[in-house]
Amino acid sequence: MGTTEVDHLIIGAGFGGLCAAIRLQEAGERDFVVIEKDTDVGGTWHANTYPGAACDVPSQLYSFSFALNPDWSAAYSPQPEILAYLRDVAAGSGTLDRFRFGTEVLGARWDAPTRRWLVDTSVGAYAARTLIAGAGGLSEPRLPDIAGIDTFAGPVFHTARWDHDVDLAGKRVAVIGTGASAIQVVPELRKVAARVDVYQRTPNWVIPRNERRTSERRRAVYRRFPGVQRAVRAGVYATLEARVPAFVRFPQLQALTEAAAKANIRRGIADPELREAVTPTYRAGCKRILISNAWYPALAADNVDLVTAGIDRITPGGVVDAEAAEREVDVLVIATGFHVTDPPIAERITGRDGRTLAEVWAATGMQAYKGTTFHGFPNLFQLVGPNTALGHSSMVHIIESQVRYVVDAVDTLRRSGWAPLEPTAAAQDAWNETVQERMAGTVWTAGGCASWYLDAFGRNTTLWPGHTFTFRRHLSRFDRGAYQVTDPSPASSPSPKETLPA
Repeated sequence: MGTTEVDHLIIGAGFGGLCAAIRLQEAGERDFVVIEKDTDVGGTWHANTYPGAACDVPSQLYSFSFALNPDWSAAYSPQPEILAYLRDVAAGSGTLDRFRFGTEVLGARWDAPTRRWLVDTSVGAYAARTLIAGAGGLSEPRLPDIAGIDTFAGPVFHTARWDHDVDLAGKRVAVIGTGASAIQVVPELRKVAARVDVYQRTPNWVIPRNERRTSERRRAVYRRFPGVQRAVRAGVYATLEARVPAFVRFPQLQALTEAAAKANIRRGIADPELREAVTPTYRAGCKRILISNAWYPALAADNVDLVTAGIDRITPGGVVDAEAAEREVDVLVIATGFHVTDPPIAERITGRDGRTLAEVWAATGMQAYKGTTFHGFPNLFQLVGPNTALGHSSMVHIIESQVRYVVDAVDTLRRSGWAPLEPTAAAQDAWNETVQERMAGTVWTAGGCASWYLDAFGRNTTLWPGHTFTFRRHLSRFDRGAYQVTDPSPASSPSPKETLPA
């Protein structure tokens, strides 16, 4: 099979990849292909099918601004509804003919002579003018480094790779982790399992969840009067943005969140010792604030035990904690999150100097210019890149902001004769220095915890330290003055290293 040439190759068919495809097509860029390792659109919402999987961002905001859904069933959407929504948007977009499922990226390298990204996949090779990585920050599960885990005789699976063929009825199940997926899956497991052991390293702040259902009458109003739904969406957006000062400037305001979480604990748990065990000692917001009405009652259930001693090792038949107590287990469920600050896709992308993105980040930490482009990697764009994630609102807003920037960049590339562009080292360094300066004093760095937001250098290279409308303003247009031309064609491009005018 030969190499397929395209103008744009998009990696991932989740919110990011789908948005990029739709907006590129609207801009007249029709020569693109979206490759996806799974069998359907959806990304995170296709992969995560564990019992109880749902979004913790309000439904009205967790959707594309250009494709509102009047039929969300509740204030927070369950996984099947989000997946169905993405399928519907994709089907109506007129772009699905250029999606290639079951296609995994094996490696991508910048080729200076052809000014293309040469991409090897599991089903063939591509050559693309631009490479748009939309793999997402929550796509590769992180497995715990626990002695003996590979010797366990029963089923072992991560929540993001749920094995639906395993019958959990009457089984003894151990859940390792107490984060966002664990608080959703444990209440469901305890309904069918004989016993559920929950291994907690650090407790999380968990506030009540608004379980309000959306009435058919309200949905009918949304269908007939889309402006009403847009107004509701705007109100939800404003409410969430109002929380930003408590995260970035005045962490002491998180005391209100802590009070709500403690009340949630009191409602769900009567035992004083268990209450103490699930109450964090760090500032709310330092780790992701979780929402659930079922988590604490589940921990208090007769067939659920919370283990806080830590895990020493895993045996073929159970788990031994740090106090040498062994609990017999039939099934291990891993709920330890994802590779966020060290995404595996970075190991497969090689820039113009022969180094992979992972090798560059090993020396500097995860960095990008405006969370989207990279010095040394011409015509590479990443959606949900460094310092673009949120602790307070919807990532879809960030994705749409980035895609707008990418589409403007593509227009610049086309008008310049496709002369390859990358941010200057100075522009990228200045951006990241400013981001880290603003990160100092936020609840994520001064809240007294160690979270998955932090990289190996102890820096928060995951979150955006501000309002989402500020981020959108920064990416409102492609700022050519921050970029340099690399590997130019003498006939059609400026001289090497020339900085384009603003």
